[in-house]
Amino acid sequence: MSLLDLLLSGKTILADGAMGTMLHTRGIPIDRCFDELNLTNPAVVAEVHREYIEAGAQIILTNTFSANRFKLKKHGLADKLDEINRAGVELAKRVAAASSKDVLIAGDVGPLGVRLAPFGRVQPEQARAAFAEQISALCSAGADLIVIETMNDLYEAREAVHAAKDTCTRPVVVSATFTRDDRTILGDSPEKAARVLTESGANVIGVNCSGGPTQLLRILKQMRQAAPQMKFWVKPNAGWPEQVSGRIMYPADPEYFGDYALSFRTAGASIVGGCCGTTPAHIASMRKALDATPALTVEIQPVDMVEPVEVVDDDLKPSQLAQRLAAGKFVIAVEMDPPRGLSTHKLIAGASLLQEAGADVIDVADSPMARMRMSAWAVCDVIQHKVGVETTLHFPTRGRNLLRVQGDLLAAHALGIRNVFVVMGDPTSIGDYPEAADNYDIVPSGLIKLIKQGFNTGVDHSGAKIGQPTSFFVGAALNLKPAEPDREVRTAHRKVLAGADFFLTQPIYDPVAAQAFLKRYESEYGKLQQPVLVGILPLFNARHAHFLHHEVPGISIPETMHQRMEKAGEDGVKEGIRITVELAEQIKSWGQGIYLMPQFNRYDVVAEIVEAVK
Repeated sequence: MSLLDLLLSGKTILADGAMGTMLHTRGIPIDRCFDELNLTNPAVVAEVHREYIEAGAQIILTNTFSANRFKLKKHGLADKLDEINRAGVELAKRVAAASSKDVLIAGDVGPLGVRLAPFGRVQPEQARAAFAEQISALCSAGADLIVIETMNDLYEAREAVHAAKDTCTRPVVVSATFTRDDRTILGDSPEKAARVLTESGANVIGVNCSGGPTQLLRILKQMRQAAPQMKFWVKPNAGWPEQVSGRIMYPADPEYFGDYALSFRTAGASIVGGCCGTTPAHIASMRKALDATPALTVEIQPVDMVEPVEVVDDDLKPSQLAQRLAAGKFVIAVEMDPPRGLSTHKLIAGASLLQEAGADVIDVADSPMARMRMSAWAVCDVIQHKVGVETTLHFPTRGRNLLRVQGDLLAAHALGIRNVFVVMGDPTSIGDYPEAADNYDIVPSGLIKLIKQGFNTGVDHSGAKIGQPTSFFVGAALNLKPAEPDREVRTAHRKVLAGADFFLTQPIYDPVAAQAFLKRYESEYGKLQQPVLVGILPLFNARHAHFLHHEVPGISIPETMHQRMEKAGEDGVKEGIRITVELAEQIKSWGQGIYLMPQFNRYDVVAEIVEAVK
């Protein structure tokens, strides 16, 4: 019988359990490419399939969860994609045939392991092509159905289903995974997941991995309420994993899974099974429970773990920076780096000096040059409360997953920080800890959209209420003298569409070239309406100017300025101040402010510039 025939029978279908954790218990290293075992050690994979079939599974998933071009490339196996996927299907079919039991072979498709736009750089059509490549191999090898599982990005899941529908005629199951707070990693609720997955055109939708059976029973009910007409698939982990004596252990025993198999059936699941940490013993227990008489079915009531959001009364008026720019006043912003240790005395002294000189706002960098420093939002809090000048928090997306991004934004707002400058951030490879995690869930334009169209309207990324709207004033990066002007114009426009309130630019020393870029933007999309604070990095001597020009990407210093710094000799600092003031005066005719970047912590130099410009 086909999957669709089995679904029409009305009986609950039993799928298999974990593959990866079973292989790991057999001595396969966790960092090994499990999919490659279809070619190099098929016996160990066949043994796992055989045990699940003997336990009573009616559907077994091929060992191809990570067999896509992106993940295989990390292991140097991209050229074996077709071979690995075909071998996975053929291996499962041979084991099923030898068992003399009616077993369906599901071509297993996991996430690509990359982020899709607008939260990453991979475009939807690229993702669809990658999925189609893998699914085509699985179908041509004879898979009875396609299972797209453990998806945490609904956009990615949708592209996978479309790829399957475009590539073959097999039934398609698509299953999402959730964090402890019943949200996907990108913040989507079970209800939204059910709607999006249903609209994708899948035959069966569901949930897998995540936590244990209790959580997935709760999520199943929420998904069914949003899509009551659909068939559902549920494969929970054996509880939340923990590390014991160097081994990853899962607490839920087989008997517990047997009880929940009945609860899943009562709650409307058409297909049940297990995910990480489950074994053939878990599946055998579920088989025994499902084969028992209906009178034994007792639904376990799920525990509600979703915390209510408290609404607080807060001041949501525009920031001082927003008000000054709206009033057409020329703004002077100055960047400060957080300290490397615990002491904030020099920081406070420098901020006080800049405030007395007339700086309107202090920009606090976040781990500049990927160097370990005090948290930027803690520094903003210290400056605002101890000095009394408003700050702009630099908020890099690099090194933050979507959960941390949203949590840090809430923390910053709670501390009274209202201006945020969204930027990609410096790669960890150039800093103190080159081996540190360097991944990110969202690109700058995506984060701008999340803040402006999400947090500032009172909801998080998933649409769940956060209690009240935030009032962030959001800045974005702009390069006024880019190596690829057309690309920078398009990038700037994406940030405008996402909702950017203002722009901070890289250092410029040629105002004419900078204006030419803005005119180029205007010719393509109309005049840029967002205020632009133009970056200037004061020069200290001729050597400093040569270093910036030749070794810092994006900085170009005209020959006339090099000559001026050479001529100044030991008076280079004074000449650098004069050049900065001259640039600021030229910028006043077309920019809305300047963004000064002190070098070598010489805040005294910048204070002199601020006083001169004021």
